[in-house]
Amino acid sequence: MRSFKTGKEKMENTYAVVNQKGGVGKTTTAVNLCAELGRSGRRVLLCDLDPQANATSGVGHSRDDREHNIYRVLTGNLGMSEAVCSTEFAGLDLVPSHPDLTGAEVELVAVLGREFILRDALAPVVAAYDYVVIDCPPSLNILVINALAAARKVIVPIQCEYYALEGLSLLMNTISLVRDRLNPELSLAGVLMTMADGRTNLSGQVIEEVRSHFGERVFTSVIPRNIRLGEAPSFGRPIGDYAPASKGAAAYRNFARELTTRGRGPLSGLNREMPAGREED
Repeated sequence: MRSFKTGKEKMENTYAVVNQKGGVGKTTTAVNLCAELGRSGRRVLLCDLDPQANATSGVGHSRDDREHNIYRVLTGNLGMSEAVCSTEFAGLDLVPSHPDLTGAEVELVAVLGREFILRDALAPVVAAYDYVVIDCPPSLNILVINALAAARKVIVPIQCEYYALEGLSLLMNTISLVRDRLNPELSLAGVLMTMADGRTNLSGQVIEEVRSHFGERVFTSVIPRNIRLGEAPSFGRPIGDYAPASKGAAAYRNFARELTTRGRGPLSGLNREMPAGREED
């Protein structure tokens, strides 16, 4: 177990990967971004805040670890430094999730300052890392509010499919409310297009539509729909370890490089009047 500095530290490179829609490549992005950052020589902490614990199993850790997990941290039964587990991947540590986390919203409802539990828990350990990445559940519940209150930047994965923009107005409003009321340092790192299929015109049309709303806040990197990306989680390995020569691995290498050189982006100026979704012809 790592030795950590104590005291509240700046969390400038703490990212929340958020989208209330499921199946957009959120966990795939969190896992592979962390792995690529670690492979490039950074020290990275992946915090799995999703009760499904897919990020946990995606780096080869058991979802059944009842001793070290974020649920025990949030409920005050374990310190964050005690919950951190090493992985076999270079530079990458993990705070595992557990299915018990599904009950956290009910258990935390009466806790004073419940929105800041994750922020305060992370504070003693962030100095040990170059990057902290929080994988959020596909919802806008108290767990996501905790992630947004703890993070400095938000990554929003959007799949290249119909209805890609559906619900994003609500998400952006939630992020803005958290910034205004809980975390004035919060900013949008960018929107990441995922599951792009180069064989169809649809992906290009969706990317164009998203860029029309978000402009330069859309990452240049685009994650393709890739069989190897889909297979890697079942082996508990990031794509760069499972299939390093695949298009998916190359895309996440490019994304990690882009993220480390990308400037800080404000939330202001975004067009919040987004369509509910595009209907199929």
